[in-house]
Amino acid sequence: MTTDTATDVFEEHRPVLMGVAYRMLGRVADAEDVVQDAWLRWSGADHGQVREPRGYLVRVTTRLAIDRLRQIRTRGEAYVGPWLPEPYVTDLGDTVPDAAERAVLADSVSLAVLVVMESLSPLERAVFVLREAFGYPYADIAAVLDRGEAAVRQLAGRARRHVEERRPRYEVDPAERRDLTERFLAAATEGDLDGLMSLLAPDVRLVGDSGGKAKAPVRILETADKVGRFVIGAARKDAPGVSFRFVEVNGGFAVLALAGDKPDSVLQLDVADGVVRAVYIMRNPDRLGSLAAL
Repeated sequence: MTTDTATDVFEEHRPVLMGVAYRMLGRVADAEDVVQDAWLRWSGADHGQVREPRGYLVRVTTRLAIDRLRQIRTRGEAYVGPWLPEPYVTDLGDTVPDAAERAVLADSVSLAVLVVMESLSPLERAVFVLREAFGYPYADIAAVLDRGEAAVRQLAGRARRHVEERRPRYEVDPAERRDLTERFLAAATEGDLDGLMSLLAPDVRLVGDSGGKAKAPVRILETADKVGRFVIGAARKDAPGVSFRFVEVNGGFAVLALAGDKPDSVLQLDVADGVVRAVYIMRNPDRLGSLAAL
């Protein structure tokens, strides 16, 4: 395999590798670092001994992501306020024509699922990602992790139960989410508290992630009254010089707020039965850099 061919092979599989690494880590920069490390391993490999490049690259990326996740957890860095995954642009376009497959991929990268996955062990997380998001057979996952198939099945079952017990118990309809997001944004920017309250479920939750580096609630807000009043107050303060752009992040419709041409925050809603069930606001400036080019 020539150097150019090896590069082409790697680039062909880069989206999958990035998808694995991001789902494992929930951080774009860390995922990009892992994929770059995988490229270094690939560029130095004896390609004549690699029968299945995709399998080899997924195995290398998964193991590197496990190592990176363990390093992050060993450091035990304190995070100020609630944590959300870093926004990840996921406009699948025509690359995944099958509707069922699109739904699985979108769900596996959703904010709600990634937040739950954060509490899994590195091995559980790897098994869950490879099995649930990418449909890998247990035997292949066992080869990736150098574990027995029975052990992998146990890890998969434990991870699946953990996620199912803690994930939201409602399906998010894409069209409904878009409609409610547009109405939510209009009510917030117009200072229409009554209009906003009419969109919120009584037990709605607001999760604001700033890492202590921007204004956001340091605790999760609950109830329509608290969430509605906070959103109206925040929109009133942030209004001057702020513009909005609709984007697809983490498998769903979202709003990117720009202060001038600089990303200021990302807003995404979970909706069901015609009301907003959860509000996610990502404001940590260290984790919005990947959206600057949008």
